[in-house]
Amino acid sequence: MMKLGAFSVSLPVKNLAKSKEFYEHLGFEQFAGDGQHYLIMKNEETLIGLFENMFEETLLTFNPGWDQSANQLSDYDDVRTIQQKLMDENIKLERHCDSQGQGPASIVVKDPDGHTILIDQHVK
Repeated sequence: MMKLGAFSVSLPVKNLAKSKEFYEHLGFEQFAGDGQHYLIMKNEETLIGLFENMFEETLLTFNPGWDQSANQLSDYDDVRTIQQKLMDENIKLERHCDSQGQGPASIVVKDPDGHTILIDQHVK
Protein backbone atom coordinates (compact mmCIF):
# COMPACT_ATOMS: atom_id res chain seq x y z
CA MET A 1 0.00 0.00 0.00
CA MET A 2 1.26 3.46 -0.87
CA LYS A 3 1.22 6.17 1.79
CA LEU A 4 0.01 9.21 -0.13
CA GLY A 5 -0.46 11.62 2.80
CA ALA A 6 -2.97 14.44 3.03
CA PHE A 7 -5.78 14.53 0.46
CA SER A 8 -7.52 17.57 -0.99
CA VAL A 9 -9.44 18.60 -4.04
CA SER A 10 -7.75 21.46 -5.87
CA LEU A 11 -10.20 23.70 -7.71
CA PRO A 12 -9.45 26.28 -10.38
CA VAL A 13 -11.47 29.40 -9.53
CA LYS A 14 -12.24 32.61 -11.42
CA ASN A 15 -12.44 34.88 -8.38
CA LEU A 16 -10.54 33.82 -5.26
CA ALA A 17 -12.34 36.22 -2.90
CA LYS A 18 -15.81 35.12 -4.04
CA SER A 19 -14.86 31.45 -3.81
CA LYS A 20 -13.42 31.96 -0.33
CA GLU A 21 -16.63 33.61 0.81
CA PHE A 22 -18.74 30.80 -0.66
CA TYR A 23 -16.75 28.05 1.06
CA GLU A 24 -16.81 29.98 4.34
CA HIS A 25 -20.61 29.71 4.16
CA LEU A 26 -20.14 25.94 3.97
CA GLY A 27 -18.10 26.01 7.18
CA PHE A 28 -14.58 26.14 5.72
CA GLU A 29 -11.91 28.42 7.17
CA GLN A 30 -8.69 29.62 5.59
CA PHE A 31 -5.95 27.22 6.59
CA ALA A 32 -3.05 28.26 4.34
CA GLY A 33 -2.23 30.11 1.16
CA ASP A 34 -1.09 33.51 0.01
CA GLY A 35 -4.62 34.94 -0.28
CA GLN A 36 -3.92 36.43 -3.70
CA HIS A 37 -3.37 33.40 -5.93
CA TYR A 38 -4.41 30.45 -3.81
CA LEU A 39 -6.00 29.42 -0.54
CA ILE A 40 -6.27 26.14 1.29
CA MET A 41 -9.61 25.96 3.08
CA LYS A 42 -10.32 23.48 5.88
CA ASN A 43 -13.48 22.12 7.50
CA GLU A 44 -12.51 19.61 10.21
CA GLU A 45 -10.33 17.12 8.29
CA THR A 46 -11.57 18.12 4.82
CA LEU A 47 -9.31 20.26 2.64
CA ILE A 48 -10.12 22.20 -0.51
CA GLY A 49 -7.54 24.17 -2.45
CA LEU A 50 -8.74 27.24 -4.36
CA PHE A 51 -6.37 28.34 -7.13
CA GLU A 52 -6.95 31.45 -9.26
CA ASN A 53 -5.33 31.40 -12.72
CA MET A 54 -2.94 28.58 -11.80
CA PHE A 55 -4.46 25.65 -13.71
CA GLU A 56 -7.55 24.84 -15.73
CA GLU A 57 -8.92 21.61 -14.30
CA THR A 58 -9.90 20.11 -10.97
CA LEU A 59 -7.12 18.03 -9.43
CA LEU A 60 -7.17 15.28 -6.85
CA THR A 61 -4.16 16.22 -4.74
CA PHE A 62 -2.08 14.13 -2.35
CA ASN A 63 0.75 15.47 -0.18
CA PRO A 64 3.15 12.71 0.89
CA GLY A 65 4.66 13.39 4.28
CA TRP A 66 1.77 15.49 5.59
CA ASP A 67 -1.32 14.69 7.59
CA GLN A 68 -4.56 16.65 7.02
CA SER A 69 -3.25 19.49 9.23
CA ALA A 70 0.06 19.79 7.32
CA ASN A 71 1.99 18.22 10.18
CA GLN A 72 4.97 16.25 8.96
CA LEU A 73 4.57 12.49 9.23
CA SER A 74 7.47 10.36 10.40
CA ASP A 75 6.42 7.43 8.20
CA TYR A 76 5.51 8.17 4.58
CA ASP A 77 6.40 7.20 1.03
CA ASP A 78 8.60 9.76 -0.70
CA VAL A 79 7.18 10.97 -4.03
CA ARG A 80 10.14 9.34 -5.83
CA THR A 81 9.24 5.96 -4.27
CA ILE A 82 5.63 6.44 -5.37
CA GLN A 83 6.81 7.37 -8.86
CA GLN A 84 8.89 4.20 -9.13
CA LYS A 85 6.02 2.01 -7.87
CA LEU A 86 3.69 3.49 -10.49
CA MET A 87 6.26 3.03 -13.24
CA ASP A 88 6.80 -0.59 -12.12
CA GLU A 89 3.03 -1.08 -12.59
CA ASN A 90 3.25 0.45 -16.11
CA ILE A 91 1.18 3.48 -15.08
CA LYS A 92 1.84 6.35 -17.49
CA LEU A 93 3.01 9.50 -15.75
CA GLU A 94 2.05 12.86 -17.21
CA ARG A 95 4.85 14.55 -15.28
CA HIS A 96 7.88 12.97 -13.60
CA CYS A 97 10.23 14.19 -10.91
CA ASP A 98 13.97 13.66 -10.65
CA SER A 99 14.30 10.14 -9.29
CA GLN A 100 17.68 11.02 -7.75
CA GLY A 101 16.46 14.22 -6.08
CA GLN A 102 15.48 14.85 -2.49
CA GLY A 103 12.85 16.93 -0.74
CA PRO A 104 9.93 18.69 -2.42
CA ALA A 105 8.86 17.33 -5.80
CA SER A 106 5.69 16.38 -7.63
CA ILE A 107 4.34 13.99 -10.23
CA VAL A 108 1.11 13.93 -12.21
CA VAL A 109 -0.87 10.91 -13.36
CA LYS A 110 -4.31 10.53 -14.95
CA ASP A 111 -6.77 7.83 -14.00
CA PRO A 112 -8.52 5.76 -16.72
CA ASP A 113 -11.30 8.38 -16.98
CA GLY A 114 -8.87 11.26 -17.45
CA HIS A 115 -9.04 12.70 -13.92
CA THR A 116 -5.77 14.37 -13.05
CA ILE A 117 -4.00 13.33 -9.87
CA LEU A 118 -1.25 15.54 -8.47
CA ILE A 119 1.12 13.95 -5.96
CA ASP A 120 2.84 17.00 -4.51
CA GLN A 121 5.40 16.51 -1.76
CA HIS A 122 6.35 19.61 0.23
CA VAL A 123 8.42 18.03 3.02
CA LYS A 124 12.19 17.89 2.86
